[in-house]
Amino acid sequence: MMDQKELAKKVKLIIMDVDGTLSDGRFFVLPSGEALKSFDVKDGTGIIFAGLADIKTAIITGKTSEAVRNRAKELHVDDYYEGVVNKTKPFFELLEKYELPKEEVAYIGDDIGDAEVMGMVGFSAAVGDAHPLIKRISHYIAKRYGGRGAVREVIDFILDVQGKWPEIFTKIKNTEDSDEILRKINS
Repeated sequence: MMDQKELAKKVKLIIMDVDGTLSDGRFFVLPSGEALKSFDVKDGTGIIFAGLADIKTAIITGKTSEAVRNRAKELHVDDYYEGVVNKTKPFFELLEKYELPKEEVAYIGDDIGDAEVMGMVGFSAAVGDAHPLIKRISHYIAKRYGGRGAVREVIDFILDVQGKWPEIFTKIKNTEDSDEILRKINS
């Protein structure tokens, strides 16, 4: 069996869950009924870095949320699917859209709803506080928890094994909108 580094070297698309993965799974309901979620800026920075390394990113979530939609747009997530009951359908759409084999896809998740797709991808990763079953089927288990930098940890691992940091730093330094990129990764 290939080790996690060999599997991560092939990744060209990273798919992420939201609740429990990009957020800590908690939400706060205002008297108006509006729900608030929190996101870790480190995870957002990781998503930006993945894009700079020419790794596609996608979010597949079972919920519908304007806040998540706006966050995905702000981070230039390539594909966003919300209100999804069966995550395999958008997974196969993404394979077709980018003409990728399953082995070149990573999935970061935390709970049973993620298990089916995690079992299909080339590199599956669990957040540190994921359900025990999800940890058992994962190639990589983050030390950090969902919504607390776990996504960044996984993306950093992928970028490290792919040797992408020089390319990222060169792009940041040489792009016309480097100030905008630096503002996003520093906020």
